[in-house]
Formats: sequence, C-alpha cells, structure tokens
Amino acid sequence: MNRFFLFIAGAVIVFFGCSSTKVDLSGKDLEKRFNKGMGYFEKKKYYRAQEEFEYVLLRGKHTELGDDAQFYLAESYFLNKEYILAISEYERLVRQMTYSPFVEEARWRICQSYFKKSPKYYHDQDYTVKAIDKLQEFIEDYPNSDYRETSVETIGTLRDKLAKKVYESGILYIKLEEYKSAISYFEDLLLTYYDTLLADQARVKIIEVYIKENSLEDAQKFLDQNESKFQDKKLLKTAKSLIADGQSKKRSKGGS
Repeated sequence: MNRFFLFIAGAVIVFFGCSSTKVDLSGKDLEKRFNKGMGYFEKKKYYRAQEEFEYVLLRGKHTELGDDAQFYLAESYFLNKEYILAISEYERLVRQMTYSPFVEEARWRICQSYFKKSPKYYHDQDYTVKAIDKLQEFIEDYPNSDYRETSVETIGTLRDKLAKKVYESGILYIKLEEYKSAISYFEDLLLTYYDTLLADQARVKIIEVYIKENSLEDAQKFLDQNESKFQDKKLLKTAKSLIADGQSKKRSKGGS
C-alpha cells in the first residue's frame, strides 16, 4: 500500500514539474501562438486555428492580443460555416470588448451568420426574423457603415422570403377552396409585406378569389381601392383582364 501512495505522489510531482516547463505565460509565447493561429487561418485550416486562438484567449484574454484572438476565433467558425458557434464568439467580443476596433465588423458578421442560417421559405423562419432584427439594429447603430446598402438589400431579400411563405399559404387555401382563408392570408401579406415583390401578385390573387366566389362587385371595389398601389403594370393589366372576363361571362350567362 505504501508503494502505491509513493507512486501516486511521484506521478503528481512529475506532472506538475512537466506542466511548469510547458506552459509559458509570457507575452512572447502568446504572440507566437497567435501568429501560429493566423498561419493556420490564412491556410484555411480553421480547426487548427481555433485551437491556437483559444489558447491565447485562455491565457491572455485581457492582453492586447485578446480581442484579435476573439475576433479571429469567431472568423474561424464563420468561414468554416459553423454559424451558431460564430455568433456566440462574435457576441462575446461585442459584449466583453466594447472598445475593440473589431466590434462593427463583428456586428456585421452576426447579421451575416443569421442570414446564412435562414432556411427555405417553407421551413420555420425564426433565423430569418432574427437576421432582419439584427440588420435593422446594425443600420441604426452604424448609419454610415460601408455595409449599410448591403444591409438594406439583405433585409429586402429576407422580407421577400417571409412574404413568400404567406403567399404560398394563400395559394394552398385557394386549392382547398377555402377562399375566405386565402383572402385573409393575402391581406396579411399586403399589410405586413406591402413593399415586397409579391404584393402585386397578392392583389391579383385577391381579385381572382373574389371572382371564384362570384363576387365581381367586391373584385371591382378592391381594384378601385388598390389600382394606384400596383408597381407592376403587367400585373395591373392582368387584374383588369380578370374582372373584364368575369363580367363578360356574367353577361353571357344572363343572356342565355
């Protein structure tokens, strides 16, 4: 039993003795490891880069290299398409290193990460909504950013996707002949996503549904109220043609 305890004691001494020689907490060691990480980063060896940046953060988070390591750790995740992990690391920089010159870039990358996670329109759109929220916050906080124009365009793209989900729900209800529900979805689209590419198509579909319900008066009334809102002149012409055809068919039936 005594030999066993002597063995354990000796192992502990050797372990701590070796550890003390391997761990160098000097600034030179941190700089060396950071540069090593950047070497891996530039060669697109992101997993290896992450290991080096994590080492620097563990031992030198509050040094001059701290925010550099934090940013490039997040970048390593982003460029490796690990977007949720990237968001977490960018947010840590924004939250804990407020005065870092990387904050604006990190905020932009958070927006991009949520955009990358935004799925096809028929899936759950939580990431899409989150991306829009983050982009709007970014524009408000950095109105003169070089990324402002791209941010506005990206919001438009994401809103088109959300509109598409609502529009396709309306189309589904038309197929099911649930016309009131279809109109409700198209009206929701016009209320919430009035500035999207699908707004005019939703207007045409509302007119189409009214005609299917034999409500030509409602179709004409809706067109009168919305004619000036059409952006696509071809779709406006389509809407008018639908009503004209409906009226023609009605007259034919009345005359037979």
